[in-house]
This record gives sequence, C-alpha cells and structure tokens, in this order.
Amino acid sequence: MSQTLSIQPMRDRLHRYVQLETPSGGADALDALLDLLEPRYAELGARTERHPSATGANLVAHFPGTGDKQHERPVLCLGHHDTVWPVGALDGPVPWLEQDGRIHGPGVYDMKGGLVVFETAVELLAQRGSAHRPITMILVADEEVGSPSARELVAEHSRDAIAALGFEPPHPDGAVKTSRWGSTRVRIRVTGRESHAALAPEDGASAIEELLDQLLVVRRIAAEHPAMLCNLGTISGGGRTNVVPGEAWCEIGLRFTDTATETSALAALQRLTPVRPGTTVTADILTSRPVWTEPESTELTDVLTRAARAVGQETTGRPAAGAADTNLTGSLGVPSLDGLGPVGRGAHAPDEQIIAATLPERATLTASLLAHL
Repeated sequence: MSQTLSIQPMRDRLHRYVQLETPSGGADALDALLDLLEPRYAELGARTERHPSATGANLVAHFPGTGDKQHERPVLCLGHHDTVWPVGALDGPVPWLEQDGRIHGPGVYDMKGGLVVFETAVELLAQRGSAHRPITMILVADEEVGSPSARELVAEHSRDAIAALGFEPPHPDGAVKTSRWGSTRVRIRVTGRESHAALAPEDGASAIEELLDQLLVVRRIAAEHPAMLCNLGTISGGGRTNVVPGEAWCEIGLRFTDTATETSALAALQRLTPVRPGTTVTADILTSRPVWTEPESTELTDVLTRAARAVGQETTGRPAAGAADTNLTGSLGVPSLDGLGPVGRGAHAPDEQIIAATLPERATLTASLLAHL
C-alpha cells in the first residue's frame, strides 16, 4: 500500500515547515507555522481552535469521525511544532540537505516529520473512504521545555479518549514507544550576601561556593537512586571577580524509571539546607512529566500489529527513556503509543535526519492504525 503513496508532496510539505524555524519560546515564529498548519487541517475537514500562550499558541484540531465510527470515542493525537534549534540554525549548524535517501535539517526528526506523517495519514483515510473514529490533534508550542502551557489542555482531552497516539520519533529501528521514563526539571537557586572580595570578604556569603556544596549533595542523592538519571544542564552566578557573589543557580534534568524513585528523589531535593551562614537554598520544580509505565494490557499494541500487517508492514514496541506528552496520557490510564514519526536519528544534534522513504511508510501505517481503532 505504501508504494502508491508519493513521497514528493510529503517532502515538499516538510521543507516548508522546516524553512519556518520555530524555537521554543519564539511565539511569533511558532504562530507563523500555525498559519500554515491550521488551514491545512481545515482543508482536511477539521474544526480548529487556537489557545494563546505567551510562548506561542497551542492548536487543537477536531476531525469528525466517519462511517459507522463517527459517534464513537475519539482518538487523541499529539504533536508539537517547537524545536530545540534557534533561528539561524538552517544557515549554520543544521542546513537542509537531501543526500543518500536522507533528509537533514532542524526539526525534521523531532518532530516536523511526524506532523507530515499525521496530516498525510488523515488525507489517506479520506481518499480511501476508511471509516474512523473522531480524531483530536493537539499541537503543542512548548513541548521541548516540558509543555507547561499545554498540560491542562492534554489532560482535558484525555478524559474521553479511547487511545492516544504520539508522533514523536520512533526508536532507531522503527519500533514504537510503549512507555516512557518520567522527566522533571529542577532549578536550585542560592542567595548569598555581596561584599568586597578583598576589603571585607568576611562580610559576604558566597552563593557560588554554596551552590557548589549543594551540588555535591545532589550527587549523593543521585548515587542513592541508581534508577534515576541526573544531568546538570545549566549553571550561572556571580558577576565580578572583586565581589563576593550574591546569587547563583543551576537547572537539573532528572529522569525516572518508576514513581517511587521520583517521589523519593524530589523529596530529598526539597530538603536541601544551607551549609554556610548568610545563604538560602531553594529547589523549585519547573516542569514535570510523570512516569508512563508499561501497561499490563497489550490490547493497543495488538491493534498496531494487526494494522501494520494489513499494509504489509511489521512493527514492534518497547519502552523509551525520553519524555513527551504521552507521559501524561499514559500516566492518566489512556492506552497510548508514541513514535509514529519517520525513522531517523540525531534528535537535538547537528546530524538530525530522517530516512525519506519512511515518511510514506509511517503515514500508511498510521492511517491503517486509525482505521483499526
């Protein structure tokens, strides 16, 4: 079936999306891409609504069901249109490049290729007259920083969903993702007391030195939780070398395999206390995605297997370490699958790329899955 689907329209659509660079937080740039996506969804029969946010609008598109499934519970689909790349990446480290059957560029893999897969799948359903449930697609503007503006939106539409499908990248071999680790971003902030570093150092309290001591405690907490990944991602503080620094902070990325580890580690971080007089320490959770554990039922993956075989494909599924919006749907008990985007590699890296031929393959698979649900 995939052989009858032309790759060129998908490639052209992807090129247009990538040319509009959409860094997280760049509201105008993100909304400019929605100006392309929203009419595209309307063209495919959707009723759309924008939910404004300071970091860019989130888009909800409601596609009506058809045939004998038109009144059944909807399928919730999840995507995002922000990337980790700043404006200018196309002219710098991540240019658009087509070579040896691969397409390179900022966001082709994570996850503008997945957006093209989704819209093409919906188009296929219409072209082939396949009966399907109502479909709700939520496009999130700040997924790469934890989806703070869309969490309630996703939770709201999860309540009635029969299943949730994510269009993030799959595993490198094309396997879908059946569960995800939890992910939390924590900011540790230290305040001290400024003073002249030579004339009155005893009057000061160094926020940077305090932060360094606190990070040693964080390392001990990480060692006590071997099922957790801990990455110190950002650190900053102070100002001038002749001033005892009065402020310092860092942001830490934590990944959890289970809820018990998450609860224990975060509680330990909340108990951080100053080592030296004159300083204060706080640990604030910036964003948090709950653990999506492997479900006991294989019903949804069984449907995926049947849908794949119906179009001459074979697919498997397994857990994933990375977090996404399916963490929330899965943790809420909605049967969920993720990784329906094209096969490739290099998420968040200069070699970001997809295998071009997997664009029509994944669209065909997704259309079959939506028809089988």
